Amino acid sequence: MTLLAPTLADLEDLAEEAYAAIPEELRRHTAGVVIRIEEFPDRETEEEMELESPFDLLGLYRGVALTQKSVGDIGGAPDMVFLYRRPILDYWCETGEDLVLLIRHVLIHEFGHHFGYSDADMDRLEREAEAAAADVA
Repeated sequence: MTLLAPTLADLEDLAEEAYAAIPEELRRHTAGVVIRIEEFPDRETEEEMELESPFDLLGLYRGVALTQKSVGDIGGAPDMVFLYRRPILDYWCETGEDLVLLIRHVLIHEFGHHFGYSDADMDRLEREAEAAAADVA
């Protein structure tokens, strides 16, 4: 039996599944945020984040947090959440965590940056997502 690592396309599908399980409080305001799956962060991101290794970053929010946006802001690049396939898969293999739950965790954390949420807010949203998933099961 040969097991293959999930591809970029597989992670896109898993990200959609994970996104659907995010609490509505967060999801209803993220419709315009683009989710992109990349193998690794680019060199500029590595340098900017002062990463020791490209495996150190599972995801990244790029954009202007809602707390800093103005009604006078004119278009521009869309807000984006990057999910980095290889670091996510490496973490998944190390921890044995459910891959969809891991991706949901990264999405909640990165969307939290979009809203300017605190770590406590993001932890609460994670618990709500877990509780909602348990109710469905």
